[in-house]
Amino acid sequence: MKAVLLTAHGGPEKLIYGDAPDPQPGPGEIVVDIHAASVNAADYKVRLGSYDSKLTFPYILGRDFSGTVAATGPGVDEFAPGDPVFGVCDAGIEGAYAEKIAIKAALVARKPDALSHAEAAAMALTSLTALWALEDTAGLKRGETVLIQGGAGGVAGFAIQLAKHIGATVVTTASAANHDYVRSLGADRVIDYRSEDFTRLGPVCDVVFDTVGGEVQVRSYQVLKPGGRLVWIAAAPAGFTPPRQDVRVLRPRVARDRAHLERMKELLAAGAVWPPHIERYKLADAAAAHRVSESRHLRGKLVLEAR
Repeated sequence: MKAVLLTAHGGPEKLIYGDAPDPQPGPGEIVVDIHAASVNAADYKVRLGSYDSKLTFPYILGRDFSGTVAATGPGVDEFAPGDPVFGVCDAGIEGAYAEKIAIKAALVARKPDALSHAEAAAMALTSLTALWALEDTAGLKRGETVLIQGGAGGVAGFAIQLAKHIGATVVTTASAANHDYVRSLGADRVIDYRSEDFTRLGPVCDVVFDTVGGEVQVRSYQVLKPGGRLVWIAAAPAGFTPPRQDVRVLRPRVARDRAHLERMKELLAAGAVWPPHIERYKLADAAAAHRVSESRHLRGKLVLEAR
C-alpha cells in the first residue's frame, strides 16, 4: 500500500510518500481501505518529537479516518467487507496516513450515510474529544456559560455546536476572519483575540474549554466563577501552578470507543451538529497540510484523501 512515512523527527520534509506493507487483521480487528484521514494538531507535534515517545522509523501518523471494510479478523461479526466505516485509533496507536489500516473493530462505527468520507474523518476525533470534554468531564448544563478558546478549530467548532445544543450560552475566541464562521456554528458572543482581551468578561463563566493552551490557559482563570471548571486539551506553560483553589482543573480522558462515535451520529441525525469547514489534500501532499496545521491559524479541519 501507499502511505506517508515519517522518516525522522523534524520538519514537514521528513514526511515521505512511499510504500509500506499491507496490514493484516488480527483477532477482533478489521482492515479498512482508507478514503480519508484527518490531520490533527497532535500529528505535527509527534513529527517534531514534542512528546516523550520512542518511535521506530519509518512511522505512519494519523489518528482518525473513514473508509470501507476490506477484511475482517477472527471474532468479528458486526462488519463485512464493503461496509462504510469511520473510527479513531486507540491511544498510543496511529497509522491513518495510509491507504489501509488494521484496527480493533470495537473502535469503529458505521459511517453515517449523510456524511462523505472526508466529512466523517473530519468529525471522528474532533467529536469524540469535544464530547468527552463537555459532556463527560465538564458536565456542562443548560443555562450555564462556557468560554471555548480557539473556536474556529476542529474540536472547538464541534464543541460550540454541542454546547449550544445542550442549552449553554457560548462565548468563543476567534480571529476577525472567522467570526461569521463560529457564529454559524452557534456562538452567542465572539471575541477577537487579536484586538480584544477576553479576561474583560470578568468571572462570568461556569466552564472554560481550552483548546489553545499556553498563556491563554493562564489567563482563563480570570473569567471563571467560583466553583467553575477549566477543561483543557492543550497544556499550560511548563511549571505553571493554577492560581485558584475555588475552581476545578480537569483534563478529559479521551478514550477511544464506538459509543462516543454513535453519540455523534445521534447529534448529527437530530440536526444539532454538522461537518466543519474542510480543506482537502491528496495523501501524497501531507507535508503541505502539516505546514498549514503547524501555523495554528486554520478554520475547521484538514483532511487527506487517499482515494
